[in-house]
Amino acid sequence: MSSREAKEKYMGIAVREAYRGVAGNAGGPFGAVIVKDGEVIARGHNRVVRAKDPTAHAEIVAIRRASKKLGRFDLSDCEIYSTCEPCPMCLAAILWAKIPRVYFGCTKEDAAKIGFADEAIDKALKGRKVGRRFRMVPMAREACLKLFALWQNKSNRVLY
Repeated sequence: MSSREAKEKYMGIAVREAYRGVAGNAGGPFGAVIVKDGEVIARGHNRVVRAKDPTAHAEIVAIRRASKKLGRFDLSDCEIYSTCEPCPMCLAAILWAKIPRVYFGCTKEDAAKIGFADEAIDKALKGRKVGRRFRMVPMAREACLKLFALWQNKSNRVLY
């Protein structure tokens, strides 16, 4: 099987996973697959509605399952296939997991057309006002800096 055929196979698995989620009313039309050395390690579909968890996006579900299966949080030897360009939360999780390559189907503009818009998040990340309902309020910095210092001075801390 060629590299292109393999990639299409994995994306097909992500698409089927998304269909499973839609059929089960688990959440939106999103699926993801994590692949390591040509083997599907984990898959997930959007489970926001079913799990009553706003973070249960397909990519997050797949990352959690892959990390659990591999027993580690560093997925730098894996790739992820997603039916849609990752939202900011999922992109952050992909970066935290150190996954070096993301293959995706639909764009964020396609997602916005069906009601999945990330505009407020994009504004917040750019430091712009999101709306009346959302505020970022700094407080207790000194107490939190002490906590940071404690962490920094731990000899057995694990960086990630």
